[in-house]
Amino acid sequence: MAIKTYKPTTPSRRHMTVSAFEGIDKKAKPERALTEVLKKNAGRNSYGRITVRHHGGGNKQKYRVIDFKRDKEGDATVINLQYDPNRSANIALVEYADGERRYILAPVGLKAGSVVTTGEHADILPGNCLPIANIPVGEMIHNIELYPGKGAQLVRAAGVAGQLMAKENGIAQVRLPSGEVRYIRENCKATVGTVGNTDHANIQLGKAGRKRHMGWRPTVRGSVMNPNDHPHGGGEGKSPVGRPGPVTPWGKPALGHKTRKTKNRTEKFIVKHRNSK
Repeated sequence: MAIKTYKPTTPSRRHMTVSAFEGIDKKAKPERALTEVLKKNAGRNSYGRITVRHHGGGNKQKYRVIDFKRDKEGDATVINLQYDPNRSANIALVEYADGERRYILAPVGLKAGSVVTTGEHADILPGNCLPIANIPVGEMIHNIELYPGKGAQLVRAAGVAGQLMAKENGIAQVRLPSGEVRYIRENCKATVGTVGNTDHANIQLGKAGRKRHMGWRPTVRGSVMNPNDHPHGGGEGKSPVGRPGPVTPWGKPALGHKTRKTKNRTEKFIVKHRNSK
């Protein structure tokens, strides 16, 4: 998908880029039965205290209910592709033969009028969903389940794809976009192809206001705070951290220091770590 640039009529416009939304139906309204109210809490918990910093404001949005389970077998026709404000990927509205409509993630190559199939005997085509056991080794996949029937949890962001590396004794090895190679059961479902909107990573916001529209509030460095607000605060002028290493506002080690004490229970399913040499 192409990227649109602007003439530098203002300083913020100079570097601002947006998606050209090629193939997206700009006039289509969200399917009413597939939308839900998205309540915003601005990072506050039930006591009104901030538990997640830098959240708040932002444009009002409605959540689009995405079919991550793909549990309805058969063919479905793509009605149109739509923009989803809740995720980086675009979504496709599909309609089954009985008239039921669902939203799915739109892979590269999917367009209005295409037919997507869910089931064990589906062809290896973009947008088709089938068990990993029925997908050839080497194929690019996305929308991958970790537990059969739970729904896809892996490889759902714009422009990413995993690769099926090997299959043996009911277990498959899948290389994730991070470089991690992981064991996944062959009876888990995955969708063929790469997630669409591949140019999402190249978009420049251009101004702070666009970040505020997304619901992000400003991030303030600890070194410019007062000592009672942050361990890095205080001092005359610019001051060093003044302790063995950088820490969070609550005194926990930051910037790469490992704090995990117990072994991850899913560690045995990781064949190759994402940060291994």
